[in-house]
Amino acid sequence: MSLFGLDRELFFLINHGMANGFFDVLMPALSAQGYLLVLPYACYILWLGHKNSAKAAFNISFNIQAAFSAIAVAFFAMLLADWIGNEVKHSIERTRPCNALEEVRLLVGCSKSFSMPSGHSSNSFAVAGSLFYMAGRYMSRGWSLFPFVLASLIAYSRVYLGVHYPSDVLAGALFGSAIALILIYCYKHALSNYKVRSHITLLFCGLAAISLFRVYYILHGPLDLGPDEAHYWEWARRLDLSYYSKGPMTAYLIYAGTSIFGDTVFGIRILAVILSVLSSLLLYRLAFLMYRDGAIALFSAMLLQVIPLFAPFGVLFTIDAPFIFFWTLSLYLFWKALDSNKPITWVLLGISVGLGLLTKYTMAFFYLSGFLCLLLSEKRGLLKTYKPYTVLLVGLAVFSPVIIWNIQHDWVTLKHTAGQAHVAEGIKISSKYFLEFLGSQIGVITPILFFMMVYALFRLYKTEPDIRSKFLVYFSVPVIAFFLLKSIQGKVQANWAMTGYITGMIAVAAYYFRIKDRSAATRRLLIAAVCMALFMTAIAHYPYMVKLPIKLDPSARLRGWEELGVEITGMYNSLSSKGPVLIFSDSYQVSSELAFYVEGHPKTYCINLGRRMNQYDLWPDMNEYKPGVSSQESVARNRPAGKDAQINGIFVMMGKQWLPDPVAKSFEKFDKKRFKVYDKGRLLREYTIFTCYNFKGLKQQKPATY
Repeated sequence: MSLFGLDRELFFLINHGMANGFFDVLMPALSAQGYLLVLPYACYILWLGHKNSAKAAFNISFNIQAAFSAIAVAFFAMLLADWIGNEVKHSIERTRPCNALEEVRLLVGCSKSFSMPSGHSSNSFAVAGSLFYMAGRYMSRGWSLFPFVLASLIAYSRVYLGVHYPSDVLAGALFGSAIALILIYCYKHALSNYKVRSHITLLFCGLAAISLFRVYYILHGPLDLGPDEAHYWEWARRLDLSYYSKGPMTAYLIYAGTSIFGDTVFGIRILAVILSVLSSLLLYRLAFLMYRDGAIALFSAMLLQVIPLFAPFGVLFTIDAPFIFFWTLSLYLFWKALDSNKPITWVLLGISVGLGLLTKYTMAFFYLSGFLCLLLSEKRGLLKTYKPYTVLLVGLAVFSPVIIWNIQHDWVTLKHTAGQAHVAEGIKISSKYFLEFLGSQIGVITPILFFMMVYALFRLYKTEPDIRSKFLVYFSVPVIAFFLLKSIQGKVQANWAMTGYITGMIAVAAYYFRIKDRSAATRRLLIAAVCMALFMTAIAHYPYMVKLPIKLDPSARLRGWEELGVEITGMYNSLSSKGPVLIFSDSYQVSSELAFYVEGHPKTYCINLGRRMNQYDLWPDMNEYKPGVSSQESVARNRPAGKDAQINGIFVMMGKQWLPDPVAKSFEKFDKKRFKVYDKGRLLREYTIFTCYNFKGLKQQKPATY
């Protein structure tokens, strides 16, 4: 008999052969609410810990702290087992017996989810294993085995009810127990390290917990791939020396992530999680080297993870995630260079700054801040040596691919940057943009923390005018001040000045942790600042908590794209049976999202009807598929267009729109429909979708602006 045959025979033995009236009542209750029986057991553990603590004997192993630890480990083991077990289910994709077999005696509803491993079994054994190891040794054998007895009954109930095979619950039991053992090992390891290196242990534990949450959020959170993320993914499909608006670093990193994990949201975003962790580790090391204080270093590093300005870039992979990393790495190397003055450190700094320039051009502010730091401090003598200038030369050498690419493309990046900076508008005064930018900075840093940061930088510079304070001030104030002044002339995005706050976080910790007469009010202020930052970051991840209106919800632009992709996929598949299909829009955001979310990741186009230039204008346009033009690449699933093939199209526009005249003239006829995307009953976005027939070629306009 095969293993599957044995599994099936055991299933029917339990599901049919063990059937009785008592179990018909007991097993559904255990399956649905058996976890409630853990609650009195947890109370017993707490009582036992409290009783031992009351003896005031410091050598007692199991006290109230150990009791809380046991319950906490069991709780997190259950969460981890539930999450990872669900991922394993979707990898194995085993059908439940109630959906696969006939004559199953089914006592509860049969879910359409997959079967192996059993979630009830893995979760209950994760809890049982944790409680048994951490608390069971300090109670009688009967009580210590209670969690395993309960877990076994819950696992058995899943087979009895007809929703799992015996192998499902066995795999779940082994999996849950393994998760418990891993968490127990991690807890013991962290506890032993905490006694020796408390701050670094807390840092690693905190970063591990945040990273696990972020991975879960990427896989199961409410956010689709953002328009910018989708567009950079499009860049990664066409690797080049540089691109229209930014350097190539983000595209290279996305290419690396998707090469390993595929063209998925996880493949694109996983490097955001990794780079955020590395940024905090670098910030910890930098702050520790500067002040030799683990508390200052820990507070600085963890603040980077909770401030609303920085926290989203631990999940979203835009240019800012690697930009924060390279700026922080450059800060660390600059301080090391000041401290050691080794030539190799200056060279490494040049490489780091160059990589930052390949990510975002505002990395150039690092040169300005570094120059001011040297010029206006006791380290000014270094300006008479070759070492600081090595940073400039090496950085430019690393940045040279962007220069070469722009020479080949008529300096379009320079024109775009000038357009973004509103150079053509000249000098003008706008109190509106100034107040908007100032308000945005207070908002994304949080009001309490923003003013604490400003005050800390001022007080450190005034009371401790040494290289440490000047380093913090000159890598913060010039960046923020520039964009504050720039906002008087034109609109400035809230994240443009973000790197100025990285050293500001060290300043907050350095000043408020070292005040000799630090009052309880100061401590409460620090706690309030962190709590406010955590609350606002939580709202950014789950805006439903406060029911933000769609217009005020910044995450709204990251939802609803998958639904559009599903709709266009259906239309695309239907049209593909008649010949090649072009998918296009007049918005690069829509074109990029469709390229990602339409099944098969087809090539998409962004036509120019008078908009400003974007990267799509530098790639071959849809005229490469017009009749009479052969194509080396298929439009629809590798089907060659051919000279005589009829080519149809799907044109998507945002909002209620009429078909633009240039598009109408490029096809014989078209159909029109509206498509609305809702989010929890609220209208999120509306599209106008045109199905166009028999493409004849499109006359596009040249970009109106850059």
